[in-house]
Amino acid sequence: MVKYIVKRVLYSALILLIVSMLLYLLIRLLPMNYVEQKFLHSSLQGTIDEEELYRIKKLYGLEDDSFLGICRGYWGWLSAMFRGDMGTSFLYDRPVTEVISEHMWVSFGIALAAYILQFAIAIPLGIKAATRQYGALDYATTVLAMIGISFPSFFIAILLIKVFAVDLGWFPVNGLQDVTVNWAGDPVGLFFNQLWHIVLPMLAITIVSIGGLMRHARTNTLEVLNQDYIRTARAKGLSEHAVIYKHVFRNTMVPIVTMMAGIVPSLFGGMMILEQVFALPGIGQIAYRALTLGDIPFIMGYNMFIALLTVIGTLLSDITYMIVDPRIKITK
Repeated sequence: MVKYIVKRVLYSALILLIVSMLLYLLIRLLPMNYVEQKFLHSSLQGTIDEEELYRIKKLYGLEDDSFLGICRGYWGWLSAMFRGDMGTSFLYDRPVTEVISEHMWVSFGIALAAYILQFAIAIPLGIKAATRQYGALDYATTVLAMIGISFPSFFIAILLIKVFAVDLGWFPVNGLQDVTVNWAGDPVGLFFNQLWHIVLPMLAITIVSIGGLMRHARTNTLEVLNQDYIRTARAKGLSEHAVIYKHVFRNTMVPIVTMMAGIVPSLFGGMMILEQVFALPGIGQIAYRALTLGDIPFIMGYNMFIALLTVIGTLLSDITYMIVDPRIKITK
């Protein structure tokens, strides 16, 4: 087991290295960089000449767009990474790790709540729909799944804002807290106020993500229900509840565990759009601004953070296989 984990960690390190190479190359090949974006107006107005623009690019390490220049830039970034330094954000003028650690918790809180709700709702509904195939519940869950798969997250978010924030007035439209209230000395009130503000974003990302998981749960359950050992269990006189939740449920979870590896990174990625709609100061909104302005250090740091989450999720899903299905043994 330990040998397997060590080998997977080494493979993961190699994957992260290759990902970082591709990311840096793609970012450097973007049509605009931070300096050009920042001084575009001055350049068009003629208030800054090419020599001054080159000097500023050199200050940011963006003066050489040749292949060798990009390689030197990547080596400088990688060397700093091995020293634990992800660089200083061009846009925010602060260390990348500091900006990410400050803003990630808003996105992480929403993503974690959506992750829990997604599994708590999708798997039981998928199993119930499979056990009552072609019934009213089956058709209802199929419609709900298709809505989550078909509609983009920003459409669901705007729809929720229109119904629950504008028409009914139950929830705030945007922001993380009421700015008109002085929350000094009232941390409990601030916590619940912030919790109330993230209900709609949490519902939006849950609705978008729930469809695929629900379909997988339903399909896997239908497949397991047709197995011989399920018919044997019923023939032995076991109640339907025992058959479903003792035999079917555990075997249904085996393929679903595979999906767990990519759910958390995808939730973080999906927050980039939702945070724009709900005006939340999360890592997604910060990353979007950095991306549009060509902030290379921050874009690299953010994408490597997502890549690391993916690698960790994949490793954890492999280990979880043994918990869900004891027949699976890791030998290599």
